[in-house]
Amino acid sequence: MTRRVLLVDDDAAVREALGQTLELADLDPQRAASFIEAKDHITPAFEGVILSDIRMPGRDGFHLLSYTQEVDSELPVILLTGEGDIPMAVDAMKQGAFGFLEKPCASADLLPVIERALKTRALVLENRRLKAQLETGDPAARLIFGSSELSERLRDQVRRAGAARAEVLITGAPGAGISKVAEVVHLMSAAARRSFVKRPAAGLTRDAFVAACEEAEGGALFLDEVAAMPRDTQFAVTEWLEQGAATRLIAGTSTDLARAVEAGEFSPDLYYRLDVMRVRIPALSERPEDIPVMFRQYVAQAAEQAGLPAPEITEDVVAALMARDWPGNARALMSEAMRFVLGMNAPEEAREDGGDLGLAEQMAQVERSLLAAALRRHEGHASAAAQALKLPRKTFYDKLARYGLKPEDFR
Repeated sequence: MTRRVLLVDDDAAVREALGQTLELADLDPQRAASFIEAKDHITPAFEGVILSDIRMPGRDGFHLLSYTQEVDSELPVILLTGEGDIPMAVDAMKQGAFGFLEKPCASADLLPVIERALKTRALVLENRRLKAQLETGDPAARLIFGSSELSERLRDQVRRAGAARAEVLITGAPGAGISKVAEVVHLMSAAARRSFVKRPAAGLTRDAFVAACEEAEGGALFLDEVAAMPRDTQFAVTEWLEQGAATRLIAGTSTDLARAVEAGEFSPDLYYRLDVMRVRIPALSERPEDIPVMFRQYVAQAAEQAGLPAPEITEDVVAALMARDWPGNARALMSEAMRFVLGMNAPEEAREDGGDLGLAEQMAQVERSLLAAALRRHEGHASAAAQALKLPRKTFYDKLARYGLKPEDFR
């Protein structure tokens, strides 16, 4: 979550004191001495909130508030005054101020207001991003969820694969959503309006393969778990590809095809034909920051399917989700979202996937849960969480890195 605060005050001493207070709270103050100096930072894309004095020479805090409302009515502005003017406070709130505080204000009064404003801003920006994805004509942005660098890289791979006419091999861990990504590749192609046919490769006969090709004529044929394809059918597929068929072949696998080739379990000729363009889906364990984003999307979808209102996704729910390993990946997270919508269980009460674990794995889960709980209690403030756990700061950060935990995900 963003920690930026645009701090506007004409008094240099006050500005510096407030800036230090914000920095001690792990916030990122951007100092400005006037409206003119602050103006360039006030945009719809600004990721933080504004803390401004009211009484300033020239254009005062009310002018700044009015300007901000015109630029982005959902950008929180907190106003400060040293005069204790109640009518002024009422007027400020009527004009859309997020908060109003009297100077000098204690950290205990100021920081909670700023934290609430930051959470509000983060939610607004996330909702805008999701809405933009839904409205865009780009299927990769619309249908592949996640805000991490790995997710963006996946979307780029899908776009490139869609634009090409070559065969595509999609790899990923079980539950990663290989068939969904395959369909997005098809939707990104010039043949998007033609058929997309899916078939499990296990048990697929020559005749069934030929029938599927005819059904997908001019579109795309997706063969799921291609490593399980019978050897005889592998030869038929290779021959079909060598003939230059008009239908595009997309294959998916959650196993290592290269190893299957080395073990003599998969045709090398077919493997090298399929491995022209590869798309790899990263596991959730590689991009834990995507878990809250994906869960919100799945909850919205599940609520729509069930005809129910989407339950509130609290910070406790997010923290519980982040504390889990998700070996079932997107499929498991999707099932969790449906149970959450139906009220069958809350994520924080759900059992860990994967069955019985050894002592080391159980201890790791406990340690990860304790780290996540400490971050949740201290609202993502790493120094406070480390102190509560009586851990040196470096040790604490090393453990966070080991378990894929990020303090900003708990703010």
